[in-house]
Amino acid sequence: MNAPNARPITVPGLFEARQAGRRLAMLTAYDAGFARVFDDNGADLILVGDSLGMVVQGHDSTLPVTTQDIAYHVRAVARGLRRALLVADLPFQADATPERALEASTALLQAGAGMVKLEGAGAHKLAAIRFLGAREIPVSAHLGLTPQSVLRFGGYKVQGRDSAAAAQLRADALAVAEAGASLLVLECVPSALAAEITAASPIPTIGIGAGPHCDGQVLVLHDMLGLDTGHRRPKFVKDFLAEGGSVAGAVQAYVAAVRDGSFPGPEHAY
Repeated sequence: MNAPNARPITVPGLFEARQAGRRLAMLTAYDAGFARVFDDNGADLILVGDSLGMVVQGHDSTLPVTTQDIAYHVRAVARGLRRALLVADLPFQADATPERALEASTALLQAGAGMVKLEGAGAHKLAAIRFLGAREIPVSAHLGLTPQSVLRFGGYKVQGRDSAAAAQLRADALAVAEAGASLLVLECVPSALAAEITAASPIPTIGIGAGPHCDGQVLVLHDMLGLDTGHRRPKFVKDFLAEGGSVAGAVQAYVAAVRDGSFPGPEHAY
């Protein structure tokens, strides 16, 4: 358990962790109860992800999730935290313009988030990152498999496999950092490419299905606990409840495995 006076994780603290070589452990949560257990057992960041559309609401994608949905869960999760940094997703089309991104982000920060996350690196996405940063709103970028682009991708597929796609991801990673993002999530990209991006990135990276060389890892809580969500189980998932014996033990096992680099292993990577 964390000490009651454990220092809260801040945006500058993410960079301090990277400089110290301390890997960051991130999990999704959608209510105060799980948030409290995750916070008490070592998670550094908690994400209220639009993944809630699939694992909580039962949809086939994240597209139906609204800003109001995210804000509701942010308020609940925030009540369970005292140390971890709370990150909130900007849902589908909430960042279609910088002004819409500001409106949604303001609502999420007022609900209790300490950072917002947006997917992609197109021109309007970079404009939104700059616009938010200029207004004191910390931003995490998200590249690789961006679930809000599932219709364009034609499914949930690994990104950056060919040389042109890999070059674009490398360029996009630098672009979001230049625009002012403070964190970068890399989802479902080959391990070697994620390692290259992390080495070149001026901001910390968090991987999910991106191999062991990122500055941290994130899993959806249902996947970390081996729960059946009705969706195909991704390759990068590991059931930590099986070895932890309890939810608290699973979180401790996950955090320890992220810290020591044993998760993700080769069997979880592309």
